[in-house]
Amino acid sequence: MRASIVVLSLLGLACFVAANSIDSEFASFMVKYNKEYTLEELPQRIANYKQSKEIIAALNAKPGNKAIYGITKFSDMTPEEFKSTHMGYKASPNKKVDTAPASLTITDIPTSYDWRTKNVVTPVKDQGQCGSCWAFSATEGVESAWALAGHTLTELSPQQIVSCDNDDDGCDGGDLPTAFGYVKKAGLETEKAYPYTSGGGDTGNCKYDANKVLAKIDGFQYATKKLNETEMQATSLAHGPLSICVDAETWQYYTGGVVTSGCGTDLDHCVQIVGWDSNAKGVKYWIIRNSWNTDWGIKGFIYVERNHDLCGVAMEATYVVSK
Repeated sequence: MRASIVVLSLLGLACFVAANSIDSEFASFMVKYNKEYTLEELPQRIANYKQSKEIIAALNAKPGNKAIYGITKFSDMTPEEFKSTHMGYKASPNKKVDTAPASLTITDIPTSYDWRTKNVVTPVKDQGQCGSCWAFSATEGVESAWALAGHTLTELSPQQIVSCDNDDDGCDGGDLPTAFGYVKKAGLETEKAYPYTSGGGDTGNCKYDANKVLAKIDGFQYATKKLNETEMQATSLAHGPLSICVDAETWQYYTGGVVTSGCGTDLDHCVQIVGWDSNAKGVKYWIIRNSWNTDWGIKGFIYVERNHDLCGVAMEATYVVSK
């Protein structure tokens, strides 16, 4: 059989490791994450893994770091490859907000709050190897707003936005304002009616059916335009979970703890804030839901320190105005 089509399966891994002197640690990584490679790509995956270990060591050694970085299912990818397949924020030239600003009074804000306990947050999703984070973040915002408007919490279709929103670029990236603009015009079908199929990187053709639309929205608003995270808390209390875009360059290696350093503000990924809390040492943090499945981070979530615009959390924080 030609090397280009030979795939390392878990059943043959032990023999192949012995015959080819593959580091046992990498072999264990393959087993743990059910990885399969062609013989041709294997050397590059091993090199990527070794590079990841160096990056992880540097992140953990940063002064003031309180996060835990380690080997994840993405450790066989270069940072560039990972960014091109698992992020996807692409700034929209049109940031117009088409709803009237809501009046907001900042009063007593609880020290901790978690929208997951209010039955308005759906389970963690998996965007796969498609730069569709923006569509997932937007969909999650609509789901929560729809539930808060008195409707049954329902998983809606990010695939519809990925394939049908012509103002964005599907698996090649997009932005929240244009995604919400599309949903305002078209509404959203359910995940069951229009399931996600772009996990392999194919944007797909639009199969929108207006007769299957469930959720509709009036538009969106920014939670803050002043990088004011206290204002974001107050807005979230009033309107629900926030869809945000962040700099997630280091998140490829996140396994736990609170991110307190080593995170820039060059936005490249979109996610959802579902609450906030503080740890035993008094570090205040946001509870952020990601779309890389539950086998990443803290069962699909990451904690990022508050009140420092860390990772750019306050730069594009939005909420949905639902019908």
